Formats: sequence, structure tokens, C-alpha cells
Amino acid sequence: MALGIRAVGCTYVVHLLGVVSAALVLVWCIHFRGGLAFEATNKSLIFNIHPVLTLIGFIVFGGEAIISYKTWPLRKEVKKLFHLILHAVALTLGAIGTYAVFKYHNEKGIANLYSLHSWTGLGTICLYAIQCIFGFIVFFYPGIAESVRGEVLPWHILFGLLVYALAVISTELGFLEKLTFLEKSGLSKYGPEAFLVNFMGLIVLLIGGAVVLSVIAPAHTREDNFSYTAISDDLA
Repeated sequence: MALGIRAVGCTYVVHLLGVVSAALVLVWCIHFRGGLAFEATNKSLIFNIHPVLTLIGFIVFGGEAIISYKTWPLRKEVKKLFHLILHAVALTLGAIGTYAVFKYHNEKGIANLYSLHSWTGLGTICLYAIQCIFGFIVFFYPGIAESVRGEVLPWHILFGLLVYALAVISTELGFLEKLTFLEKSGLSKYGPEAFLVNFMGLIVLLIGGAVVLSVIAPAHTREDNFSYTAISDDLA
């Protein structure tokens, strides 16, 4: 047991804060930043796609994918399918969001990959893709021995958490970078938009913590065939 915490309570926190974070990033980019568009004379509307899709993709859907084995009382095979679909959605949204920021930079004549946020963000999407491909080959592709899957599973879980942590770090750096730019352009440091962005940063941190606790905490009072065990037990 992880500090007496059960996974189910943490999964409720992830669900709730995921909805809150998705709503807040939409409010920020639509209400405060003017909307979303792939083609626009106001290039900032193109940029706005980036935080919306990367946060909803990597943080919300990615977090839901990670905790899927601890969330629903379904058969393991069904949970595996949900796990795969949610990760595929997360990667797709993240890729589109990443494309949007490159498009924005190119059309505005801004250099690419010059900041720590851009480096961690590119690392996140590359490692996320590798993790998804590796997981599909080992756990879905037929012909892999169950013994091999059993040996790989704890490391697959651990690497997945590390990639998710990198996504959280990249998101926080993105909020910091964008808010710094806006404040240098005249945005009030104590205004509602600045407050909203800082609050989103706190929400994302809480989601990340709840996801990690969901994974390391036991799912049930007894072991069953419908979920994986706590990661601490797998690595023991």
C-alpha cells in the first residue's frame, strides 16, 4: 500500500481535474486569446491550437490512458484496448498541437526549437511515440511470449510514468514561457488571465501527482485478474 492510499480515489481526482484543466485551457485560448484557427491572418489563433491540443492530449487523455487499468471494473483485455485507444488519441492530439506551433513559428518568421520548453516538448512527443509503438509490439502484436511480457511490463509502466512526467514538465515550462512573453507585452501580472494560467499550472501538477499515485497505489483490497498490481510490487 502507498501511504494507505487506494488507487480509486486518485483516479477520481484525475477525472475531475482533467475536465477542469480542459475547460480552463479552452477558456484561456478562446475567451482571453481570441479563438482557434489553422488558417488566419491573426497568427496567434494558430498558436492557440498548441496549448489546447497538447494539454488535452498528453495531460488529460495521456493521464486517463495510464490509469485505465485502475479505473474501470472490466476484463483485462478490454482495459488493454482502452489503454491503447486513449494513448493513440493523446499522441494524435499532441502531434497536431505540435504541428500547429511549428506552423505558427514558420508563418511568423520565429525560430524553432530555441527554448527549454521546445526541447522538452519535442522530447515528450518522440518518447511518447516510441513508448506507444513499443507497447503495441510487445503487448498487442501476436507471438510475444507471456513470460517476455511479464518481464517487460514493470519497465513499460515505469518508462510511461517518466514520459508522462516529462509531459507535465513541458506543459509547466510552456505556461511559464507564454505568460512571460505576454507580461512583457503589457499583460497585467495580477490580472485574471495571468491568474488563470498560473492556476492551470497548479491543476496540471495535481493531475500529474494523482496519476502517479493511481499507478503506485493498489487497485483493490485483494489481487485479481482484472488489473495490474502496484508498480512497487512489480519492481520488488
